Amino acid sequence: MITVTDSAKKQALMLMEEDAKDGLFIRVGVEGGGCSGLMYQLKFDNELTENDKTFEDNGVKVVVDKKSFLYLVGTTLDFSGGLNGKGFVFVNPNADRTCGCGESFSI
Repeated sequence: MITVTDSAKKQALMLMEEDAKDGLFIRVGVEGGGCSGLMYQLKFDNELTENDKTFEDNGVKVVVDKKSFLYLVGTTLDFSGGLNGKGFVFVNPNADRTCGCGESFSI
């Protein structure tokens, strides 16, 4: 499961409302790259595939492909508007190492 904090929920719902498309959800994933080896992916989507796992937490639907789920199980999606930058933040208990910007990790 992927957990969504209140601040991430608030920001995600606001952004999805701006897109004004029906059935939007948060799609998260992992792909190779970045300075630590794996990079987080996040986008708004409205199309499911047969390889997707679907969760709902805090009133937000989150979809992740099965391969990425292995790296993201137990992750919390947060939103930070602090001095270090503004954006969605992945708090991943599976990551052994993360880069300074928090956009990539290794296991």
